[in-house]
Amino acid sequence: MPKPRIAIFTGNYNHIRDGVSNTLNRLVGHLESKGYPVLVFGPWTPVPAMEHVGNFVPVYAIPAPGRADYRISLGFPETERQKLRDFKPDLIHIATPDILGLHALRFAMKENIPVVTSYHTHFSSYLKYYGLGFLEKLLWVYLHWFYEKCEQLYAPSESMIDELKRIGVRTEMKLWTRGVDTSLFHPRNRSEEWRRKNGFQEDDIVVTFVSRLVWEKNLEVVASVFNRIMNSNKSIRTLVVGDGPARDEFAQKVPGTVFTGYLGGVDLARAYASSDIFFFPSDTESFGNVTLEAMSSGLPAVVAEAVGSRSIVKNHINGFRTEPDDKSGFAEFLLEISVNQTLRREMAEASRQHAELYDWSRILDQLLLYYGDVLKRKNN
Repeated sequence: MPKPRIAIFTGNYNHIRDGVSNTLNRLVGHLESKGYPVLVFGPWTPVPAMEHVGNFVPVYAIPAPGRADYRISLGFPETERQKLRDFKPDLIHIATPDILGLHALRFAMKENIPVVTSYHTHFSSYLKYYGLGFLEKLLWVYLHWFYEKCEQLYAPSESMIDELKRIGVRTEMKLWTRGVDTSLFHPRNRSEEWRRKNGFQEDDIVVTFVSRLVWEKNLEVVASVFNRIMNSNKSIRTLVVGDGPARDEFAQKVPGTVFTGYLGGVDLARAYASSDIFFFPSDTESFGNVTLEAMSSGLPAVVAEAVGSRSIVKNHINGFRTEPDDKSGFAEFLLEISVNQTLRREMAEASRQHAELYDWSRILDQLLLYYGDVLKRKNN
């Protein structure tokens, strides 16, 4: 019996390397390994940031206003629409409820094709960073309508499901967590040579922030906290892994911090494992892939009290959580872990143990079962 044909629509598949694009590329690879025909639609970019997996149909896109690194497809041209018709999907998975996603939804409704969607970004939390908080209610009017047209919504954590229910989303929601490669992100990758090459001494306590460098990742708080802890404890050194449009301005705010630029694969795994504490105050994630990678690498995590972190960072067990704007609280927690070697070791072990629960194969197979349930309902 032939496997169902899956069409995926996303706002980012290869033009920015981030948690969304990495997750979807991994999903497509898994689907294809199981024999599912897959076709992906997403914004076109002149210079892809990553080599994509599978069959990708780029849809013409323009730079986002004020953020040229992001691309937005303003429509769904007939040429690409015909490719979707020719593919004859049995199921459409929309990962981003943007303009392209809206066109995909309307196509599916017209053709009576079941639609599922996944929640990757907590969109409303981004608005405050662009002075657009007044649009939050309007955004949720649209998102409520959009999600109600979908058979299922896949959220990355129980805390995110609770938050969506609180906001009034009524769509059937399923838990689809994110995974981590625990064999790649492992404490054994710690390298004293790597630390020396980056200017760290053996006794230095390295506090690391890993992210795409954009202001909505709460970089102002990162800068303030980094400066506080370095001034309070001369053994603390700070490290930033990642790149982005805010890098130069951000770097000026954190003198003495080591910047590696973008790292991936083994290089990223080595950077995590060669650090001592992970710090991530962003509240815009729906899950927090980098936090899970850090935990898998054996790091205590100090993170924002946000839906993206609540399910994986357990207060006083593998790290600490506090409010996204609590600069003093973040600094106190980081200082406490830095001076208490026993606490640091216990939290590191707890982080690794918890991360081992997030195996990618099991998580992706779960999504296939969800797909099957939707298609079964469709065919009955």
